[in-house]
Amino acid sequence: MSEPHDADRLKALEAKIAALNKPTEEKHHSEEHYSQAQLAWRMVIELVAGLGIGFGIGYGLDTFFGTMPIFLVLFIFFGLAAGVLTMMRSAKEVQRKQLEAAKEEGDARGD
Repeated sequence: MSEPHDADRLKALEAKIAALNKPTEEKHHSEEHYSQAQLAWRMVIELVAGLGIGFGIGYGLDTFFGTMPIFLVLFIFFGLAAGVLTMMRSAKEVQRKQLEAAKEEGDARGD
């Protein structure tokens, strides 16, 4: 049949497989490293999206009512305000996460 050292090798292999099959601790997306450039691009995209949506709504309303520049200008400003508001909300979220990380790091060091 099988030799004793084969049984030991089989047990070692089973232990390795069991160790690899353990569920790994998933990192929350906020724990991943984000560079400042990625955060800046996120905020730029939020601003441009707000402007684009405002432009689309304003242009659509002006076309529907036949009043060309009124709603277009109005909703571009609304879109700008919404984009800036979303950017500020994102900045607060990033700042809050950084403060929490600093606090956890300080607690881990015993400060």
